Amino acid sequence: MARLYWGPVDTQPRMAWLYAMGPPRQLLTDAPLRLPRHSLIDAPPRPPRQPLIDALRGFALLGVFLVNLRFYSLDALLDEAAQQALPSAALDHAVRTGMGWLVDMKAVTIFSLLFGMGFAMQMERQPGLVPHLRRMGALALIGLLHATVLWWGDILLTYAVVGLLLPLFRHLGNRGLLVAGLVAALFLPPLLSPWMREWVLTLTPRTQMYGNALDALSNGTLWQAWWQNLVLGGWVRLTNWALLLFVLGRFLLGYWAGRRGLLQRPEQHLPLLWGLCVGGAVVGVVFLCIEAAAPALKAQWPLLRDGVPGYLLRVSYRVAPLALGIAIACGFALLYLRPWAERGLRVLVPAGRMTLSNYLLQSLVCVPLFAGFGLGIGPSHGLWPVLLVAAIVFPLQVWLSAWWLRRYYFGPAEWLWRSLSDGQRLPMRRT
Repeated sequence: MARLYWGPVDTQPRMAWLYAMGPPRQLLTDAPLRLPRHSLIDAPPRPPRQPLIDALRGFALLGVFLVNLRFYSLDALLDEAAQQALPSAALDHAVRTGMGWLVDMKAVTIFSLLFGMGFAMQMERQPGLVPHLRRMGALALIGLLHATVLWWGDILLTYAVVGLLLPLFRHLGNRGLLVAGLVAALFLPPLLSPWMREWVLTLTPRTQMYGNALDALSNGTLWQAWWQNLVLGGWVRLTNWALLLFVLGRFLLGYWAGRRGLLQRPEQHLPLLWGLCVGGAVVGVVFLCIEAAAPALKAQWPLLRDGVPGYLLRVSYRVAPLALGIAIACGFALLYLRPWAERGLRVLVPAGRMTLSNYLLQSLVCVPLFAGFGLGIGPSHGLWPVLLVAAIVFPLQVWLSAWWLRRYYFGPAEWLWRSLSDGQRLPMRRT
């Protein structure tokens, strides 16, 4: 679902200043200088290169793609009885369980942390408020188009809306950012849920909404599928209100990490990275076990259903995804510092620099692939087509990203985002 900071992806070729000065003979004559089409005057500004962050972004993109494929394929809209009736039910259950433990909520956690980190890096280069507001406005426009035209599960619009709040936290110290991030991510949603639950119950029930969407997206016309896409997208944003706090908390934690330079200068933070990796893994596994045992615990001790004990139990459900997401991100960074691992992981760097383009391309490919108005693969074959699509599409995206960035400075969506943010058409093709 989405991304953190899609900045410029490369710089002018070496010795570009020679080209900007023109051929040598011009230096010895009175002839006017003729600059090439893309000189240093209009070249994209040069940001610090962060291949580790780009590689981690590409890795998170794969995780988000795997999660989204369950929704692209409409499998997530099936009720339990329909899932059990599929010939591949046993395999599907194993896939869902594995993704639930390893991928669900962890990939988007990494994405959100990196977005907050990107905001910290952006504030170092452009500390003003206006450039950030323009960036978020442009991202909101792209997300709105994606959500209304292509896919109801868009995360970009949510990122843009929550991103508008980040400047409010600029004046907090590092400790304040850390506390605010943990409060938003862990403590506020369970505190508000008893009141929000009453309001959510007034909306269309989940089973009815998913059933309507499944019918329209599997068997409906293009118009019916598009309309249901709008309806389902609006319903999801209303019922999943806690996503705003989920994202805000991770943005703030990523902002804290960006200020510390945790991934910009990882070799200076090895003890902290190791502590977060090992500690996050241990805490995450412990709280996953607590969540798995929660139904039995509530049956044995009814006081866990309400009051302070019930609130603390609801808080515990939110610890594991955050802790494991942080552990995976730090583990990736530690692995990337090993030269033998870096050589393999660097293949993800181009995909990470084009995350916005790749995210949108996944919707462009998968929505018509599974929906009834397209090839109509749908959910009837189980999850094996989902795994097959992931095994084909993502490696192609990695290759295509590397091919594209050898010819262009930006991915197409990154170029659009930046051009809209800057209010001018930026040069794109390399000289």
